[in-house]
Amino acid sequence: MPRPLYDRIDRAILDHLQRHGRTPNVDLADAVRLSPSSCLRRTKALEEDGVLAGYRADLDRERLGLGLTVFLSLKVEHSRTTSQVVEDALKAIEHVVACHVVSGDADFFVELAVPDLRTFEKVLTDQILAIGPIRDARSTFCIRTVIDRGPLPLNSWPAPRA
Repeated sequence: MPRPLYDRIDRAILDHLQRHGRTPNVDLADAVRLSPSSCLRRTKALEEDGVLAGYRADLDRERLGLGLTVFLSLKVEHSRTTSQVVEDALKAIEHVVACHVVSGDADFFVELAVPDLRTFEKVLTDQILAIGPIRDARSTFCIRTVIDRGPLPLNSWPAPRA
């Protein structure tokens, strides 16, 4: 029978995994003061609920030769199918690492990781501006990243299960 609410232990598991994703279950259980079997059961339940969406390695862009981060504000022509066309095209561009539909002056806010200005220019002209409904693109270059993919604040949790 499912629990009606997530509790402080669920929050502790998620908080720990956000900061230390490679923690073995035995160490995670110790950190949140549970038995390993209970901890594993809760972690699997959080995965099945979709709250714990996945695991991944955090890679160093600079060391991978992707030291230039560019943010693009895109304006698009509006129609019934525009958003999906733009979304699908942006998903297919390997240098696009994040894309958000936004309100305000732009319709999309896109983050790219590229090695240099020459590559950015090529991606912009050959791939992004080639997307039919795009009417305007404004770029902002990142000088230095202060915070990147920090842990989500869980203080407002527990939340009711859906």
